[in-house]
Amino acid sequence: MNLIFFSARATYRYFSSKATRKGATCYPPTSKIKEKGFDILYSKPKRGGIKWNQEQLQVLDAISKGKSVFVTGSAGTGKTLLVQHIIKLLRKVHGRSGVYVTASTGIAACALNGCTLHSFAGIGLGEASAEELLHKVNSNRTALRRWKEAKVLIIDEISLISGEVFDKLEFIARKIRSEPGSHGEMIWGGIQLVGSGDFHQLPPIFDNNTNKFAFEASSWNMVFDMQIDLTAVFRQSDPRLIKLLRGIRTGTYDSEDLKLLESRCSDLEADPLAVKLFPRTDDVDRVNRMHLESLHKDLIGYRAFDSGIWKEGLRTGIAPDYVELCVGARVMLTKNLDSRGKLVNGAAGTVVSFEFVTGIDKTLGTNWLPVVKFDFGSDELIIGPETWELTDGREKVATRKQIPLILAWALSVHKSQGMTINSLSTNLNRSFGYGMVYVALSRVKTLEGLHLSSFDPGKIMVHPKVLKFYGSLGNQQDQNICVQK
Repeated sequence: MNLIFFSARATYRYFSSKATRKGATCYPPTSKIKEKGFDILYSKPKRGGIKWNQEQLQVLDAISKGKSVFVTGSAGTGKTLLVQHIIKLLRKVHGRSGVYVTASTGIAACALNGCTLHSFAGIGLGEASAEELLHKVNSNRTALRRWKEAKVLIIDEISLISGEVFDKLEFIARKIRSEPGSHGEMIWGGIQLVGSGDFHQLPPIFDNNTNKFAFEASSWNMVFDMQIDLTAVFRQSDPRLIKLLRGIRTGTYDSEDLKLLESRCSDLEADPLAVKLFPRTDDVDRVNRMHLESLHKDLIGYRAFDSGIWKEGLRTGIAPDYVELCVGARVMLTKNLDSRGKLVNGAAGTVVSFEFVTGIDKTLGTNWLPVVKFDFGSDELIIGPETWELTDGREKVATRKQIPLILAWALSVHKSQGMTINSLSTNLNRSFGYGMVYVALSRVKTLEGLHLSSFDPGKIMVHPKVLKFYGSLGNQQDQNICVQK
């Protein structure tokens, strides 16, 4: 059995010669894909490169022409990969300072090395009126500079932004970027907008005064030149599962789909390696703590170390403030360590031992690093600390260093969004809220990896406004949705 030291590239260079067990080697780092401007849109992909399908090429073509685009699609259609590529292309054209990368949540922002949309905008919680927020931004020199510099604004997980906030930001952009003496104001101040998200997944949290999806914003259809629903699914390959998930996503499931779900129900215990999904975090914490204490092993704790001026943006579930592990603990990666391989966000495994590593800084509070055997192979990997970064487009504004692991006997549905899980178990009778059943089921790659302790079809909930929105984009029957001005 091989022991491999795995961490971030910079971390490995610092620690690799100091791991105590002989023969520790670095897992091959992910090679970067090279592009040469927008020519890649029509060039034959090189060996090991990305081959885009027709839908993705439509998006890239529109982006290259300066159009504002909203990219949606079911879970596993490669929205994040496409957005990452778009960011690279646009920064080759406009430079880093011209392309601001944001997301509605800290987790999504860190995945793209960006910042939260609210932090970029300088609007705090965004609860004040548009005029008050404009005054707030005008009084903030740094935020004002960002608004004036931005040529492109990326908003990932835009589906978690309310329509009210979307319109407030449009008002701010239009007022700040209008030319003195000009006779008209451009929508969003002329910024090229790239939005990505799936309104069929978990909805934004509405307060008592706001009950509006982003697509209900008055400026939504005015700003987006193209709105496209990606249909090619890469996470799952079983046509039965793909059909089932499409039906649950849109509320168009049939009796065949329900029979397929019922076939995954069993009173027997699920695979002990399966991740249990719960709708509520208190259930997650209870189950994880119960399993951890049942092992009766010595615990080693890791405390996150934060730095920067936007540290509050790091406290949104990016990585835990504190995590305790022991031998036998079920864990899950919270960051992609090798996106071309299997060490991705959501990969599960078991802690088999700990290695003492000299030279490690004191921020974690210990020199003992966990050795994890992941479920997909026989190698044992030493997992070193990782760094999550938030940037404002020009420079880092906050960082968090922590072990990229969480306890994984149980996980919340909200936390699982964006993950790919090989084996999961859940009770769909306890689901609540729109899109929750779809998010839970679409995490799994195969039907064999899905175990249901019970299932109530009445828990499949699709918001009627979301259905109407996707219906307005095009032919909902074949799910080939593309609206272009």
